[in-house]
Amino acid sequence: MSDVVQKLWGFCHTLRHEGIDYGDYIEQITYLLFLKMADERGVELPEGCDWAMLKEQSGTDLTEHYTDLLRRLGRADGLLGEIFAGALSRFHNPVSLKKLISAIDGTEWTGLDVDVKAAAFEGLLEKAASEGKKGAGQYFTPRILIQSIVRCMKPDPRRSREFTIIDPACGTGGFLVSAYEWLKAETAGGALDRDLMPRIRKGTYFGQELVQRPRRLALMNLYLHGIEPDIRSGDSIYEVPDSRRFDVVLTNPPFGTKGSNQAPNREDFVVETSNKQLNFIQHVMTILKPGGRAAVVVPDNVLFADQAGEIFKVLCEDYDLHTILRLPDGTFTPYSPGTKTNVIFFTKGMPTDNTWIYDARTNVPKITKKDRPLTAEHFAEFERCYGPDPNGRAQRRPEDSAGDRWRSFHVTELAKRDYKVDSLRWLRDESLESDEDLPEPDELAAEAIDELEAAVEELQAILDMMGNGYAAGE
Repeated sequence: MSDVVQKLWGFCHTLRHEGIDYGDYIEQITYLLFLKMADERGVELPEGCDWAMLKEQSGTDLTEHYTDLLRRLGRADGLLGEIFAGALSRFHNPVSLKKLISAIDGTEWTGLDVDVKAAAFEGLLEKAASEGKKGAGQYFTPRILIQSIVRCMKPDPRRSREFTIIDPACGTGGFLVSAYEWLKAETAGGALDRDLMPRIRKGTYFGQELVQRPRRLALMNLYLHGIEPDIRSGDSIYEVPDSRRFDVVLTNPPFGTKGSNQAPNREDFVVETSNKQLNFIQHVMTILKPGGRAAVVVPDNVLFADQAGEIFKVLCEDYDLHTILRLPDGTFTPYSPGTKTNVIFFTKGMPTDNTWIYDARTNVPKITKKDRPLTAEHFAEFERCYGPDPNGRAQRRPEDSAGDRWRSFHVTELAKRDYKVDSLRWLRDESLESDEDLPEPDELAAEAIDELEAAVEELQAILDMMGNGYAAGE
């Protein structure tokens, strides 16, 4: 499989000289892979849009035919139209397009296991992500982290005929793919009831994505796994959701504060704030079914931001905030190495009694791409501590962690700290005791930015109050 990825990736560098960037290149591959696999499976496509006819073309006829083909597929019904909606050719040189078609034609994709085909696609995404801002990093969550979260959450659609899973910031679909892969592993490769499989294929996996390109990639990613998801285009925060509610929410909302810098007009939000991540938490609180469970990746600044305490207070009153995982430094290397992150796990419909925190960060060497990559072992002990109950209600003990990384805090302790859960720390950070072990400059800069952004939000809140008629001394 690495040979397939390397072959396709190697050609990407050639296209870079023609002005086709990594994202454009991968997007074009999704179109061509779809057409090749449809040909292998005998899927009927609109007349003139098949792989065989595309292969026959050459020269300017090829680029014109490909452009027209994408336009026609974008007008098709169903998933086909969803995948190709707004699709445009980025090829100006027919020789380059011909080379890529030949490269894809050289592999019998449906002869490979469906997971292997997806691995080739995801391998390209990961390579693009490693290119930094020019790649897909803002849409890509480390697969090892996703798989660990999914193993804890156990998103099993066999439990109920109405069971649904959503990622409201789905990017390229990593959480949804892993949720389905987990199900396949649990069912010995996908041996499911004949009546159940159609519902799982078309009525279980949902998503929303603001940006068109990653949404398209998510549709293709799920298609490569045999799933036809419902992934809608739109802004999860500023658009009021419909009446649908979900059993499981798995998501990694985009980091940073860039956006409209305005609080959404949402009556279902208990706290009015312009903080994107805090609003994503509120959105997840809304779209969960009673008894539904969620796992949300959030940066540290969300846990100590100005209005974080207000939101976490409501969360603890109406939801069971049963677990917080403090992720290792550098988890999002190479595309966001300085961002400190966590995963919060909660269940809707019951108040918080105790919150268990697993510290996988303190005194853990920073993750790097080559020397200290993220591995499943980073989360193995956490998963054992989390226990078999996806709602976090398994029997738990502090001694389950050999290194004292697992502790429980009663909700009264959270209340004493104004629900600023970031302050719940107990391990001594040995790196602070030696000048030689000081954090890297990018890490210090990221921390400073987080604190400055939090301060700016507090100042903005004061200005907003003044703008609403409040004056000094009132």
